[in-house]
Amino acid sequence: MMTERDSRTGVGVAEVRRRHIPVLLSQVLAAIEPVARATIIDGTFGAGGYTRAVLEAGAGRVIAIDRDPNAVAAGQQLIAEFSGRLDLIHARFGALDEVARHAGADAADAVVLDIGVSSMQLDEPGRGFSFQHDGPLDMRMSSDEGLSAADVVNSEREEDIADILFHLGEERRSRAIARAIVAAREERPLTTTRELADLVGRVLGRRPGHDIHPATRTFQALRIYVNDELGELARALQAAERILKPSGRLAVVSFHSLEDRIVKQFLTARAGRTPAGSRHLPAGKIESPTPSFRIVNQRPFTSSQEEIAANPRARSARLRVAERTEAPGWPPEDPAAPGARQPGVQSHRAR
Repeated sequence: MMTERDSRTGVGVAEVRRRHIPVLLSQVLAAIEPVARATIIDGTFGAGGYTRAVLEAGAGRVIAIDRDPNAVAAGQQLIAEFSGRLDLIHARFGALDEVARHAGADAADAVVLDIGVSSMQLDEPGRGFSFQHDGPLDMRMSSDEGLSAADVVNSEREEDIADILFHLGEERRSRAIARAIVAAREERPLTTTRELADLVGRVLGRRPGHDIHPATRTFQALRIYVNDELGELARALQAAERILKPSGRLAVVSFHSLEDRIVKQFLTARAGRTPAGSRHLPAGKIESPTPSFRIVNQRPFTSSQEEIAANPRARSARLRVAERTEAPGWPPEDPAAPGARQPGVQSHRAR
């Protein structure tokens, strides 16, 4: 009997799915309470962990979305297993409301988002997301769509690379790394993850007693930039606001401060908790739309020590949950909406 394998890596699909452990799964299920007639959108299908759990918990229908064609191809077995209850669609989750309506769902009872790169992608050297194994410097979630990380480091200006690393990777020595990248590419292009990781390691050095590789922030920044992850998250939050029914739940799992900050600011604003205006302005002159969400957990849910021991990826996970009110969605141009990018970082798509 032949084993289904990923076309790029040769890794067995079943093996990949066994390695994937959904983070904060019990808390997510408790938050959205899937029931027989519920329609739930899983905006970040990945290896299908949340989708399977939601279907097994009794949801009537799941509309799952992933921008990675490999993830969609690998999910076909799950479609067959839950015949008639799962739609798996190749699309960006920033347009999840449009995707759902195209699939025949005018409203949803819950939306689940697991932000960032999936374990399945990290474990595939051919995708270039990780420096744990050498591979092409790619990092594109949409496979061959758009610029790769190699395109960015080999063609962007030094100051733009520094901005990307500083704002999206929170790398304090971004200028030194950018300078070294530009110097190296004058000799020959950077094409592999090992080449870039070694270069950053030479610039930063490795502090004794620190387990985190010095290139971690650089890789994070390039991945976020290449995939426009923060802009996609901002669009997805507003799409969820448009598609959720009154009392519908939004559950968002994030893994680093940039993502969590966008989610927190969005929900704080939509719940009507935006900080008061300037004390120099007349009282009552600032009006906001009626709150469209009610925040369920004031502090984000985090993983237990037991979960972290079983799945180290859970260490940085944060789950924020909010419930849709009956108020109409806020205008997309509302200034309280989260920005698509950090200040100083311009999308290559806009040039």
